[in-house]
Amino acid sequence: MPATQGDTRRSILDTAQRIMSHKGFAAVGINEVLSAAGVPKGSFYHYFNSKDAFGEAMMRSYFTDYLADMDRVLAAPGLTSAQRLMNYWQAWRETQSVDECQGKCLAVKLGAEVSDLSESMRLALKDGTTAIVDRLERAITAGLEDGSLAVDDDARTTAQVLYDMWLGASVMAKIHRDAGPLATTTTVTRRLLHL
Repeated sequence: MPATQGDTRRSILDTAQRIMSHKGFAAVGINEVLSAAGVPKGSFYHYFNSKDAFGEAMMRSYFTDYLADMDRVLAAPGLTSAQRLMNYWQAWRETQSVDECQGKCLAVKLGAEVSDLSESMRLALKDGTTAIVDRLERAITAGLEDGSLAVDDDARTTAQVLYDMWLGASVMAKIHRDAGPLATTTTVTRRLLHL
């Protein structure tokens, strides 16, 4: 059965995520992505108006998948809200591997780079990261309600601090090629949530 236009577009985006999570955005040419996706080189503009539009679509696709995974982890049955949150951070540690993130750490890899290159990609990153913090805030609020955690600040501020801390730890883990910053951040997260 031949691939549909949507399948081909998705294949290009998924392939780009895997490649760019290792090399960055500017270092990867469209031809490299198309070749790896098995798509004819001349057909790029059939799917995307520009590299900038392609980059925005890639970031939005990444966050759609990321948020769906996050929702699944934060809705796991039979757990307290605190346990769900800690499972989310554990999954973060596993997918933000120092050596191999398999396209799962695109916000970490591309955040600073593309924010200066493309306003539409910056806005896609802003929308995606805001949606992550929104979910963390809801999970913290649920934890306050079920009594499984406590915070010294309001839920929104705590959610933002936690996300910023984990993002920074992921960058430091890559710089040092060591998971130590993620381990330290796990400890501090437990303290901030009074676990």
